[in-house]
Amino acid sequence: MIIHCLGGGLVGSFVISRLVDAGYEVHIFDIDDVRIEGSIMHVGDAIFADHSGADLIINMLPGDIGHLATASLASTGQRILDLSFSALTPDKLEGVTSTIIWDVGIAPGLSNMLLSMAVREYGTLKQATIKVGGNPSEMDDKWSYMAPFSPIDVIAEYTRPARIIRDGEIQEVPAMSDLHTINANGREMDAFLTDGLRSVLNGISVEEMGEYTVRWPGHIQKYQLEQNNIVVEDLIEEWKFDINRSEFTWMEIAVETLDGLKFKWIVEDQGLDGDSSMARTTGLVTAQTAIAWLDRPELFAPGVYAPEDLPNEVIQLIIDVMKSEGVVISSLKN
Repeated sequence: MIIHCLGGGLVGSFVISRLVDAGYEVHIFDIDDVRIEGSIMHVGDAIFADHSGADLIINMLPGDIGHLATASLASTGQRILDLSFSALTPDKLEGVTSTIIWDVGIAPGLSNMLLSMAVREYGTLKQATIKVGGNPSEMDDKWSYMAPFSPIDVIAEYTRPARIIRDGEIQEVPAMSDLHTINANGREMDAFLTDGLRSVLNGISVEEMGEYTVRWPGHIQKYQLEQNNIVVEDLIEEWKFDINRSEFTWMEIAVETLDGLKFKWIVEDQGLDGDSSMARTTGLVTAQTAIAWLDRPELFAPGVYAPEDLPNEVIQLIIDVMKSEGVVISSLKN
């Protein structure tokens, strides 16, 4: 089978390597010459390339460029995995004849899947809270941060109003609000609201829900202090990802049912064999969703679907593969 991968960045390169190892014919489309052994490179604009021969298209372009790519493919009748994480989302597209699954990463992505499993087992939830972040293992005297994906998308998270659910209704609150200290597996970190719920705002039955981005103390305070004078180009350079710097990804999903049962999932990774933790935790979800979909082409009829629409057996397979690759995923019940 033939897979077209749009974008070969940090996460994209990991996904491409996984799919090559799985035996697929993988074509990369990127403006940069990304050389990955076993794949076929096409240098140029990924959006205007010919994708008609692909059995599956995986869109890993950043932000709004990624949305343009998905929009251009939405009426081709093809299968598309969308990892672009744009504020403009595929569920708002009209005239869709393709089959699109969007936000297939860690959060959104795996977080949606775990919440959907909880709702399927317990029904409407009283409360759900997602806390997630990818950060350097140690603080520094600057930002204590490096962006594992497009810094422009990180800035958008910090500036877009955060949509949450309160009393069963969708509400908007300022980004970076509800700033508080948490314990992330022995690390004292900051958590603050960002607009990461996306499809689960409508796809999960819950009375109270919010998603928090996790950073080292001082990071978001520095951003708030300097945001009116920030030069984006400078920030992109200062947040540039350093593959040689130790880092980790951590996520906690805490749930309370209407009957008062409380439980949580903890996901953590610190990278392995030169692959960053965010590339692994995001890319394993993306790659395994692609493989499962190619194995089960009847999974969805044409239309637009979110990660929470995947059946439990596919979600469990993704979890099992991540665990087998060394990602720590644990569940705790109170």
